[in-house]
Amino acid sequence: MSRDHANLAGALGLVAAAAVLGLLTSPYIVYLLSLWAVYTVAATGLNLTLGYAGQISLAQASFVGVGAYTTAILLPHGWPFGATLALGALLCFALGVLLGFPALRVQGHYLAFVTLALATIAFLVFRNEAWITGGIYGIDHIRRPAGFTSGRGYLFLCLIVLALVSFGAWWLLRSPWGRAFIALRENPVRAASLGVVVRDYTLLAFAIGAALGGVAGALFAPLVQYIEPTPFALTLSFSLLLMVVVGGSGSFLGPYLGALVAVLLPEWLRFLKDYYLVTYGTAVILLLIFFPDGLVGLAERVLARGRTVK
Repeated sequence: MSRDHANLAGALGLVAAAAVLGLLTSPYIVYLLSLWAVYTVAATGLNLTLGYAGQISLAQASFVGVGAYTTAILLPHGWPFGATLALGALLCFALGVLLGFPALRVQGHYLAFVTLALATIAFLVFRNEAWITGGIYGIDHIRRPAGFTSGRGYLFLCLIVLALVSFGAWWLLRSPWGRAFIALRENPVRAASLGVVVRDYTLLAFAIGAALGGVAGALFAPLVQYIEPTPFALTLSFSLLLMVVVGGSGSFLGPYLGALVAVLLPEWLRFLKDYYLVTYGTAVILLLIFFPDGLVGLAERVLARGRTVK
């Protein structure tokens, strides 16, 4: 089995394991698994932008918010959930293109500051434009789609979407577009000399990553059934960035493992009460110090050492 096929099999294996676990566990664990699926979709989009195209974005939470508010606003007006999800993704793709043109004129930490400004503006819109977003009071009673109203039912819907996103990302990365993304990350000058239009491909990666943020937001709104601006603050962008880096930036399975750590590890450390956030932060710092390639890099080292021993 090639590495590409192993990556897809690993991603679908994690989705299947979450589905089985959802059948056997408590409603709270079902909720956490649904949250893992939502965050993995958003982190996969950021991984395309950061891990493969090499562009730092701190605006991913804004795209998640756009997708969430699109679904929350349109569902009460009779729109089917699938249509709101598709529209949220298209809106975020268009916003990614629109915002990417000026943002991608700069690189590195300058790009991070530009996307930080965009995230701040989006949060202010969510909070202050009460006529459409509900402002600080938010939008409640967000219904789940028919057939998926229970916790387990909605978990399966989230996992179905995650499986489709996994296959789509896998196909994209094996296509000429995906190879161009990797070439841009490794050496933009050399990629340009080989005929890769740097700006076009970078913009495409930014827009696709934004669209996946919109998909995640569309799933998030019916999951929690009430949204207000706070979940889409800059903290979420940093959390998604952390998921990508901890899991392994530029690796296909990185967002899956990073989101798993971000969702489950704080819950496992709750018994520490006032010290759990300090412990969580320390664990993440130590992981990045000793294993800068993230959890995927750690797993590859362990497997390589096991082959050497044999």
